[in-house]
Amino acid sequence: MNRPIYVTRPYLPPLEELIPSLQQIWDNKVLTNGGPFHQQLETALCSYLGVTHVSLFTNATIALVTALQALRVTGEVITTPYSFVATSHSLLWNGIRPVFVDIDPDTLNLNPDLIESAITPHTTAIMPVHCYGHPCDTGAIQRIADNYNLKVIYDAAHAFGVEDDEGSILRHGDLSILSFHATKVFNTFEGGAIVCPDARSKTRIDQLKNFGYVDEVTVVAPGINGKMSEFNAALGLHQLNYVGRAIEERRVIDRAYRERLHRIRGIRCLDTTGERVPNYSYFPILVEADYPVSRDDLYSGLKALNIHPRRYFYPLISNFPMYKSLSSAHPNNLPVANSAAQKVLCLPIFPGLEMSVLEEITDFIATR
Repeated sequence: MNRPIYVTRPYLPPLEELIPSLQQIWDNKVLTNGGPFHQQLETALCSYLGVTHVSLFTNATIALVTALQALRVTGEVITTPYSFVATSHSLLWNGIRPVFVDIDPDTLNLNPDLIESAITPHTTAIMPVHCYGHPCDTGAIQRIADNYNLKVIYDAAHAFGVEDDEGSILRHGDLSILSFHATKVFNTFEGGAIVCPDARSKTRIDQLKNFGYVDEVTVVAPGINGKMSEFNAALGLHQLNYVGRAIEERRVIDRAYRERLHRIRGIRCLDTTGERVPNYSYFPILVEADYPVSRDDLYSGLKALNIHPRRYFYPLISNFPMYKSLSSAHPNNLPVANSAAQKVLCLPIFPGLEMSVLEEITDFIATR
């Protein structure tokens, strides 16, 4: 294979469509601070996602940090070790102690059955992740939060456009955070957003992402610079025209993988039949003990073909130096997460992935 194939690559609208928007930014001479493209994208996203309020950010990590500040979260937060490090890093940036709870073996999401035993007098919130875009058990998590008066902040970085039986998955919890990084289903090259339940929450979040400014002479909180630029917002408006097509292409690839992999001994695909509207953001497989070679051997073999899968998520967050000293991070407390981290391999899935490449990948997996 002449060029490398990675897990994903960004879908880009035709360049000629972007030129007029770029010219408009130049003519407006508004580059940031909530310009016209920024406002248009917030409105368009609310409509597309079926939510009432969206606050755009320069990236999802700053959005996570700001969401915790907006809800005045302190003390301890229960979260998953099975995620990208930005999830728990946002807690440390706010001086909050992460408390890791193990994951469900079928969904790889935070296991609600284990949350209550991790709650202490210092617990103020739960931060689950819709891993690979698959919805958490939001009902069970909310019941626990209500019983203990806890906030719920969903890291929904993978969950753009995902719906459950009642609508957008982003309506759950107190806040949900999206990522618009270049690798995501919908991207603005770099960006993110907080989905807010009401106008008051959005106002506070908008202030916090702009240094805490209310007006020219009034600063009410130690905010940060989290504003999305006009260029990124304009790109997002164009991307939104194509996201439905991109998700449909991902669906076709997802189905082809499942059809070709389901008979291979030792390869397990995650079950998504319970999802009403998935977004096919990733295609993880679990390489079980009865597969002829290890996950890492399979990973190295594919890389030798210039196909570059990812071991998302390996290592576990809880095994990184800044977390491993936490009592909740001990491997004995997280057997499912540690096992999954040793088995998972995310295969390439993106618009434009050729079926011949997919067949090469699955044939290689089948013949180890």
